[in-house]
Amino acid sequence: MSAPHAPLWASAFRPFFLLGALYAPLLAAAGVAAWGAGVTLPAHWHAHEMLFGFATAIVVGVLLTALPSWAGTAELHGAPLATLAALWLAGRVAFWASPWLPAALVAAADLALPLLLAAWLAPPLWRVRRRVWRAVLPIVLALAAANAAFHAAAGDAALAQRALRAALWVLVLLFTLGGGLLTPVFTGNALRAAGRGAPAATSWPLEAAALAALLALAGADVAGVAGAPAAGLALAALVLQGWRVARWRGWRALDAPLVAGLHAGFAWLLAAFALKALADAGLLPRAWPDALWVHAFTVGALGQVMLSLMTRVALRHTGRALQPPRALAWTGWAVAAATLARLAAAVLGDASWPGAALLLWSAAFAGWAAVTGRWLIAPSLPRGGVPRR
Repeated sequence: MSAPHAPLWASAFRPFFLLGALYAPLLAAAGVAAWGAGVTLPAHWHAHEMLFGFATAIVVGVLLTALPSWAGTAELHGAPLATLAALWLAGRVAFWASPWLPAALVAAADLALPLLLAAWLAPPLWRVRRRVWRAVLPIVLALAAANAAFHAAAGDAALAQRALRAALWVLVLLFTLGGGLLTPVFTGNALRAAGRGAPAATSWPLEAAALAALLALAGADVAGVAGAPAAGLALAALVLQGWRVARWRGWRALDAPLVAGLHAGFAWLLAAFALKALADAGLLPRAWPDALWVHAFTVGALGQVMLSLMTRVALRHTGRALQPPRALAWTGWAVAAATLARLAAAVLGDASWPGAALLLWSAAFAGWAAVTGRWLIAPSLPRGGVPRR
């Protein structure tokens, strides 16, 4: 079987989930090794690679798998998919080798994937019947723009930090929009299967208000707005997102593991908004860093939802029943423990806690890859096939 026609290249979730899940422990190992050897890594190295390396891989895998099913676009597979995966790898190699390469070459390699992805998505998204799906394109371009701004910072630490913060807010936006589409649907399926009713019907005025509040909060944060105005925006985002999440009635489906993981992720999102509101209002102890909310979102919300979605997609699209293997049951708890450890590290100022958090979090994704990796590189089971534990 020739390489472009191997099962790995049959659907985007296969290579990109595997790359992302394996990159998480690699980043952890590199960080721990550098710390142990007394080596100082380049500024913003960890943040950049978590956003534009790890998270981008999972986002691409989800988008390119979901759009054919939900928006009706053609599925990318074979050589074009392998090209996108190669560009992701090229970006990572270039960034790791950035001390020895021209800055323009590193930027070009790092930006090639999102720009080519946007170019591929633009024509089919423009033709879809439901125009809401066109929102994917500006989100991908916004992520690319934030990365371009990071590279353009050229040693300006403040500008680089602002670019990374902009990229973080793009992920928050994608999280709330994508998760807000999928979570109530999957929750409704679980509730109806158990005879427990269904989520409340979508309230489009509420969706619009929640989106507007989020965009206002993101814009203010990237612009450096702080104090009472920022606290008010964070509180508005918290209330509107909390109202939105409550309408999904997820507490009735917590015995469905794949659904519980999604709601755990949104719980961490709400915690992140609450922490930001308290920090901007000056209501947190002075010793506590203002960026606590960032850890709640990146470690907790993203980690929980990514693991849940990755597992659901891998099961469904390889012909397996939507019942996660017992071997993965610990991964969600590991992410929760990692989030608490990361928050404790920021509060207590203990240098050992960040390492523990990083190891727990990366172990969850390494464990996911160990269990599901064989599914991703093998042909899908026939319809009705029995999943292997």
